[in-house]
Amino acid sequence: MTVLTATGAGVRHRRRWLVQGLDLRVAAGETVAVTGPPGSGRTSALLALARRLRLSAGTVEIVGTAALGHVPDVEEPEPVFTVAEHIVERLTLLGRSRADDVPLHGLDPTLRGRELTPYQKQVLGLVLAGLNRPSVIALDGVDAGLDAAEREALWALLGEIAASGVAVLVTAREVDPALVDQVVVLDDPQAGEPGRATVVRTAEPVDAEVPA
Repeated sequence: MTVLTATGAGVRHRRRWLVQGLDLRVAAGETVAVTGPPGSGRTSALLALARRLRLSAGTVEIVGTAALGHVPDVEEPEPVFTVAEHIVERLTLLGRSRADDVPLHGLDPTLRGRELTPYQKQVLGLVLAGLNRPSVIALDGVDAGLDAAEREALWALLGEIAASGVAVLVTAREVDPALVDQVVVLDDPQAGEPGRATVVRTAEPVDAEVPA
């Protein structure tokens, strides 16, 4: 089942396109990476796909809801809140309880937001986003500030989330095509048309029909 459809999606700031011409269909359980060099509009594309930026062109439609994981300067841990307090606060906002049965994926519940490493911020972001029971989760910079072991652990967690039927959107400078179903490649603003997106499918569609 397709949970996200972008058609000619674009975001413009003053005279410059941050993202333009983005056409994408994402099925439940697929993982999509938005890649490109610094300044290419990766975060803007991610937020546009999660419907957190007002579009200047085109449409983005989502079946269900989209939740943000860790996105610097947009969705970040509160410095003085512990991991446990972040979870309790989110559950309270959602009108739910039972914080004791929320999987922490190795996080120390007593750590405060200001003490979290880049990897731990990503994990907490995924934990909190999952509490919303979304159909799409979006997170930024999965390769930023993480060592090789942490990147491997984060991708393993993302794989578990996708396997549960949630579509996962990430940004990275580069990505191993074997880890994702589709790659959105953004032009280098210094070499091409700013924000222009090219979609490359690296795996068979999750909801493709099986030949008889």
